[in-house]
Amino acid sequence: MGELVAEAWPAPSSQDIGGWTLRHAEGVTKRANSVLPLGDPGDVDRAVAEAERFYGALGLATVFSVDAQARPEGLDGFLERRGYELVDPTIAMVADLADPPAAYERDGVEVMEAPSREWLDLWWSVDGRYDHQLPMAEKILTGVRAGYASLDGLAVGRGVPQGEWFGVYAMAVAQEARRRGLGRRVLRALLGWGREQGCERAYLVVVERNAPARAMYEAEGFVPAGGYHYRVKNVTPG
Repeated sequence: MGELVAEAWPAPSSQDIGGWTLRHAEGVTKRANSVLPLGDPGDVDRAVAEAERFYGALGLATVFSVDAQARPEGLDGFLERRGYELVDPTIAMVADLADPPAAYERDGVEVMEAPSREWLDLWWSVDGRYDHQLPMAEKILTGVRAGYASLDGLAVGRGVPQGEWFGVYAMAVAQEARRRGLGRRVLRALLGWGREQGCERAYLVVVERNAPARAMYEAEGFVPAGGYHYRVKNVTPG
């Protein structure tokens, strides 16, 4: 799942160090500013030190994205012993996509090929934790082909076709419009659009502590299928 997430939320800059990818996006989201350790770099002490120098030179905390595929085995414990704090346990959830696509109602939801200013402003009003850095966030969002769903300027979401898989990201509902089923309508429209693109299965990631979102996704047929967490040397918003 880690590779799918990395592909769907691409960091504009990255560097490979023996199988580990050091991702950088000016600090906008831990996902795009963390080490993706999918290969064995050999000398782990050396590789971690190199990662720390890399992010330190950028003025960023050193962050590792750790899941069951992280290499080498035992990396999580190594980082813990080195003083890295466990942050944001995240659950991956998956669902089969129904056929035909018409099984999913658009129900007033528009799916666009690019995010409009209204789309970006709403998403940023809910998830904008990075001060003036919306341009970098937009660069991440549009780094791969995606569909951008919007409902009455009150709810948005992003879907990324990835072969048989369809990734759901950037779900946001305006605070004053919550508990009205708008997020559910956006999700269903995105899933229908994804099926139209030939995708057969959908996935999403949600932080473990977000119980309302998890309940909605479960009600829409998503089931847990693993997950990941971050190990952070110096905790920063992400």
